Amino acid sequence: MRVLITAGPTYEPIDPVRFIGNHSTGKMGYALAEAFAESGAQVTLISGPTTLPDPANSQIRTTRVETGAQMYGAAAAAAPEADVWVFAAAVADYRPREVAPNKIKKAGDTLTLELVRNVDIAATLGQTKRPEQFSVGFALETNDEEAHARGKLQRKNFDLIVLNSLRDPGAGFRHDTNKVTLLDAAGQMTIFELKPKAAVAHDIVRTVLARLSLRDA
Repeated sequence: MRVLITAGPTYEPIDPVRFIGNHSTGKMGYALAEAFAESGAQVTLISGPTTLPDPANSQIRTTRVETGAQMYGAAAAAAPEADVWVFAAAVADYRPREVAPNKIKKAGDTLTLELVRNVDIAATLGQTKRPEQFSVGFALETNDEEAHARGKLQRKNFDLIVLNSLRDPGAGFRHDTNKVTLLDAAGQMTIFELKPKAAVAHDIVRTVLARLSLRDA
């Protein structure tokens, strides 16, 4: 089985020293790469900027990128040959329209940046997904969590979505733990308790493998 995983944040440059980004550490995506590799899968891990080392497992091939456009290019190249797609990266929704060639100097009390939409990697690739491919998305929400997650599930052609809420202590960015709810296209919902991200990754992998097994039955 071949698995494509995106992980970590993207950094969208403003000038040579500043960028738009987020607090993603990549830990969840890297844990998923390890868990899938342990199941026997060949994993392509496309990672945004993180402090994590490349996984040592020989079944994981890591590609490092920085921007959303770079991540999209790498994911689009790998997606057609992958059996499972897992979009765990926190891709910046917007990027500056223009990147200053030199450091922007402080002048005046305000600074206005014009932002443009980044490509929605999961939604764009979801339009090309073949029936035998399985797509997993993530929804990190702060309110109306289930409604937003189900909307993304349908809009981005996911087979399964991993929902976690920043209102749950110990979940989301900057933690070694996570608390997730899995929602599938058939309406089934599975709630897991707070646990280390490595254990969460194995829960997700077991769920994906079970869904694929049912398809093949």
